[in-house]
Amino acid sequence: MDYEALKEQWSEIEDRDGVRLSWNTFPSSRIEATRLVVPIGALYTPLKEKETPPLQYEPVSCKAPCRAVLNPFCQVDMRARLWICPFCLQRNGLPPHYKDISQDQIPPELHPTNTTIEYRLARPAPSPPIFLFVLDTCQEEDSLKALKDSVIMSLQLLPPYALVGLITYGTMTQVHEIGYTECPKSYVFRGSKDYGAKQVQEMLGLATPGMARPNIAPQPGQIRAPMGPAARFLLPVQQCEFQLTNALEQLQRDPWPVANDKRALRCTGVALSVAVGLLESSFQNSGGRVMLFTGGPCTEGPGMVVSPELREAIRSHHDIDRDNIKHYKRALKFYDNLAKRTAHNGHIIDIFAGCLDQVGLLEMKGLANSTGGHMILTDSFTSSMYKQSFARVFDRDANDNLLMGFNASLEVITTKELKVTGLIGHAVSMNKKSASVGETECGIGNTCSWKMCGIDPAASYGIFFEIASQVAANQMQQGPQKGMVQFLTYYQHSSGQYHLRVTTVARNLSGPSGDPAIAQSFDQEAAAVLMSRIAVFKAEVDDGPDVLRWVDRMLIRLCSRFAEYRKDDPSSFRLEKNFTLYPQFMFHLRRSQFLQVFNNSPDETAFYRHVLNHEDVNNSLIMMQPTLDSYGFDHEGSQAVLLDSTSIQPETVLLLDTFFHILIFHGETMAEWRKAGYQDQEGYENFSTLLEAPKEDAKELIQDRFPLPRFIVCDAGGSQARFLLSKLNPSTTHTTGTYGVSQNAQTIFTDDVSLQTFMDHLMKLAVSGTG
Repeated sequence: MDYEALKEQWSEIEDRDGVRLSWNTFPSSRIEATRLVVPIGALYTPLKEKETPPLQYEPVSCKAPCRAVLNPFCQVDMRARLWICPFCLQRNGLPPHYKDISQDQIPPELHPTNTTIEYRLARPAPSPPIFLFVLDTCQEEDSLKALKDSVIMSLQLLPPYALVGLITYGTMTQVHEIGYTECPKSYVFRGSKDYGAKQVQEMLGLATPGMARPNIAPQPGQIRAPMGPAARFLLPVQQCEFQLTNALEQLQRDPWPVANDKRALRCTGVALSVAVGLLESSFQNSGGRVMLFTGGPCTEGPGMVVSPELREAIRSHHDIDRDNIKHYKRALKFYDNLAKRTAHNGHIIDIFAGCLDQVGLLEMKGLANSTGGHMILTDSFTSSMYKQSFARVFDRDANDNLLMGFNASLEVITTKELKVTGLIGHAVSMNKKSASVGETECGIGNTCSWKMCGIDPAASYGIFFEIASQVAANQMQQGPQKGMVQFLTYYQHSSGQYHLRVTTVARNLSGPSGDPAIAQSFDQEAAAVLMSRIAVFKAEVDDGPDVLRWVDRMLIRLCSRFAEYRKDDPSSFRLEKNFTLYPQFMFHLRRSQFLQVFNNSPDETAFYRHVLNHEDVNNSLIMMQPTLDSYGFDHEGSQAVLLDSTSIQPETVLLLDTFFHILIFHGETMAEWRKAGYQDQEGYENFSTLLEAPKEDAKELIQDRFPLPRFIVCDAGGSQARFLLSKLNPSTTHTTGTYGVSQNAQTIFTDDVSLQTFMDHLMKLAVSGTG
């Protein structure tokens, strides 16, 4: 099969199962596997939207300890009504309601195309989904007003049975008692004090005995409202919309005076620990989101990231490298402990930052990364980027249910040839050991089960595997054997029931050593994204240069292993079609903001890495290697062009998509004509159309992007053009050509090497066998 046909096939599998693998044939021995260089990995999107409705009955599972779910790869004896589990080879009886099955009448979960199936379980959620808004009041009036308006608007987007609550904070933290209708009433916590979970619960009156709910089974399809003391703070939207809207409208700026040489006193840490304490007392293991809206850094109490003195600047990457960071370690420890507690309870923390300066996302990143929360970094709550991204959180599906799952967990089961070595993505380990757990560790390892808490249709997880058998198993006479993996995702659906999504993946094991099927099965796009996740995971703990050396070493080894060449002859170097793009993905990854922190604040780095660890293959590739389209008079519509400085021409308009930015760039001549107003004159209609085309295409790109990208329109020579120049391959720099450079391309002032130089070095090292 040629590469294009394989790519098509992988893309169909991704649409159906939400899975892309780095290798689509598994090596049959450990030795063979180590020679692959790129690990066997899967990028899995559990909630990828499906057309088919969920099955309304319970799944059939294998006996303990295996617990794999019935799937199309099981052998079924229709007459004896038995099935053999392909993971542990145990025989299991089918339940009575399968009595009518036959070759012509098979249940959906055994149908060959249903490798992914979803079940709606009979188990109802313990409570409706909870949304606890935590608002920072130390802000300018216009920003606070925009924030209040957006939260009031979001009440319309929530299902009427969802529970909502409000906490506001500045110098103090206030928990609003929305169940008290006579007058506004709130519980106040001091911003400088560290409150333990028990203290929070005692002060809010939640620790009173007798608060356990009577165990009344709810009516089918009906979600139980909270009972007990917590109902004073968290009520269904339909009951408290009026009080909550009132409380929000009357919200004033923090009254504490702020001197000119000081920052506002802001106790973000206390507000978050009060929010987490409120939820964990009465709603352990039920779906809930704490939505934090912060307009600046925490300057007081636990979790403080910078002092209130303005003369103390908030830390930069340079300060971190030199270990010149006063509050960093203490703040990081505080937020990481809070994140662990929150994930353990099954709750989610979202962070919405609206501030021109840093707010401490670096220290707080664990809150969103460990709980599957969103992280949105914007300049202000008045910006459309914030407003539209926030509204998009509440998107709904065709049945009008919120497109988000709560309290989710993922379990991986493998056949004996494979073992799981870890996961990289927004999750925490559930420390579950099984026969499927490998000896080595990649990412969050030593477990076959992870808790994600928050999950949405775009949430993707990198899961890595190793080959268990020392020597290749004897090839059976009946053809190739298969290695199999089953992903089980349990989550609380926003309608109130628990769901289970089951995806079963089977791939051939390779034949005798040196089987060409392995090389042909390499998916360079999935491999590049999985390697970028490992690189970013390493970058969190290792020095930048060490990570870049690791990326380079792995690339040289891969090329040495899979390219065709004569030893020590770089000109003979050839890569197969399914490997040719991989080196340039790595070239752009090395230069990307995920690994190069220069020019980004620590908060921006935390935000970019958060998003990379959330998205699927296609979106991650756009982040690593942005797309560039050119519009000109010499061709109809847009034309994809190389991400290269030679693509900048005076008579073209370029559209760059980096996922985070969408940029329209006018070449020199185009900019001059536009400024002269030709597009408004008669006879220049085609110029006017040409200027509009990239805007229309940009609109389409923005349509379902989350978070909303920054939209930039700029001209050659303008300051905003730096967003484009920094992404281009610098094939024309101030060091190339005589007297600078040829006239028809843009000069880029950089000391970075170009892709061509990078490839020359790569070929030289690959053919010499060093690496």
